[in-house]
Amino acid sequence: MKKSLKRTFRVSKYVIYKETLVDYKEHFWSFLGAFFGIGLIAFIQSHSLTETENIFLIGSFGASSVLIYGAIQSPLAQPRNLVGGHVLSALVGVTVYKIVPDIIWLSAPLAVAFSIVLMQYTKTLHPPGGATALIAVSSTGKIPELGYWYVISPVLSGCIILLLVALFFNNVTPNRSYPTHSRFKKLLRKKHAHGHVNPHKLKK
Repeated sequence: MKKSLKRTFRVSKYVIYKETLVDYKEHFWSFLGAFFGIGLIAFIQSHSLTETENIFLIGSFGASSVLIYGAIQSPLAQPRNLVGGHVLSALVGVTVYKIVPDIIWLSAPLAVAFSIVLMQYTKTLHPPGGATALIAVSSTGKIPELGYWYVISPVLSGCIILLLVALFFNNVTPNRSYPTHSRFKKLLRKKHAHGHVNPHKLKK
């Protein structure tokens, strides 16, 4: 009994240690990824729209940034989930808004609930997608006027920008790998291997 308790205590200490371990390099790359990802979207918006039309920076992109730059190993942060989750949820949100535009107490829960089920069914579950669907039915001004164009821009265009930035900053060092798909990992290993030139071969 004592041995079992001691072992449990040791395991608990190790888990707590791992969870609270501060990796400053990881935080540095997470910061840069989020900074450039959101920054690029904001930069494009500031040069193509007026200040009152801040539609490119939808709130759900902030939540996505937490996942794809800060929790890159999460299944919910993978490219399929990022793009698929947002796009499908946007489609659901716009469709629900067109059917019940003036009944927010009905359109809001319908949009979120349907988006969750659709993401589950297509294996593209991405929590910020629920917010994307909600924005489509609850926003005022420019976004409702976009209709299905909302799906293309800002949603799809924003996802592509976030993804491209993630592919760079999440693979800039050998310690980071994104996406987690085995095929992509093999490609990364080959690239890193080609990047290191064998000095013996050069002598020959």
